[in-house]
Amino acid sequence: MRILLVKLSSLGDIVHTLPVVQDILAAIPDAQIDWVLEKSFAPLLTQVKGLRRIIPCELRRWRKSIWTAQTRSEWRDFKADLQTCPYDAIIDLQGLSKSAVVSRLARVAPQGKRYAMANQTDGSGYEVPTRWAADITVPLNRRLHAVARGRQLASAALGYSFQNTINYGLKVFEADDLWAQAAPEKVAKKILFIHGTSRLDKTWPLQHWVDLGQRMAASGYQVSLLHGNATELATSQSIAVQLPGNARVLPLLSLHALTREMACCTGAIGVDSGVSHMAVALGLPHVQIYNFDTAWRTGPQASSHQVSVFAPSGPSVDTVYQAWLACESAAP
Repeated sequence: MRILLVKLSSLGDIVHTLPVVQDILAAIPDAQIDWVLEKSFAPLLTQVKGLRRIIPCELRRWRKSIWTAQTRSEWRDFKADLQTCPYDAIIDLQGLSKSAVVSRLARVAPQGKRYAMANQTDGSGYEVPTRWAADITVPLNRRLHAVARGRQLASAALGYSFQNTINYGLKVFEADDLWAQAAPEKVAKKILFIHGTSRLDKTWPLQHWVDLGQRMAASGYQVSLLHGNATELATSQSIAVQLPGNARVLPLLSLHALTREMACCTGAIGVDSGVSHMAVALGLPHVQIYNFDTAWRTGPQASSHQVSVFAPSGPSVDTVYQAWLACESAAP
């Protein structure tokens, strides 16, 4: 059975959708699964078990230069790649106009069907054209976790039941010797601080990160600090300079390299962001910081070593630190 998954972006949404691949393979072991997504996120999927083919696109960039010869050429190449083979099931897991267009462009087998969500779920994006592109729409409960949203849609489309356990299927160090090189670092006490996020109102105060870093350093941890842009680099440097000898500002990493770096950490503490959701998918002990009461929708689920902490103005340093100690002690 050939199946195409359409989930184009963003990083956190793609991470939340990863369990769909493992659910399908558990129910349909001979399934051939392809996934179409934005090119910048494709390196993450190269580390996911069970995908036959990854089909990258650059819709975000193309729509800004739609009339140029280069864009038209790249669009034609993408369509040719997308239409290489017909699919028995095409599942739009995003529910937006752009994903509906991609679903419609893909070739469906003679008895195949296109599937999409019939309705919006609380806090998630949804656009009506997604229904027009589908042959069958699947009604969903309005209050669903982001992970459950994709799992329920796919299971209803393909007619199987999934287990309560969640398998993200990341195979970070499989089939190479990098794990042997990285394992000694993993044994050391290394905590990853994920302070960057696409929304300013999701950030945690700089001084909180410094105070937390000092507590972690006093407990024997080395703090690793990420950045994805100049602003985040400045924040990482501001934290590191106040943790002399106990902090390391990581270089700018590709998504592939970032996944491997994270897998070598003892754990992570971060705000609500795609990278924090990667920490969950990797199974790291993790505390996720929320300024809004939305952890029910995107936060870690039912795991004693992965928790979310929430306060309207951001949780206190002590709250986050105590949550980390609980995660650390519960780690498998």
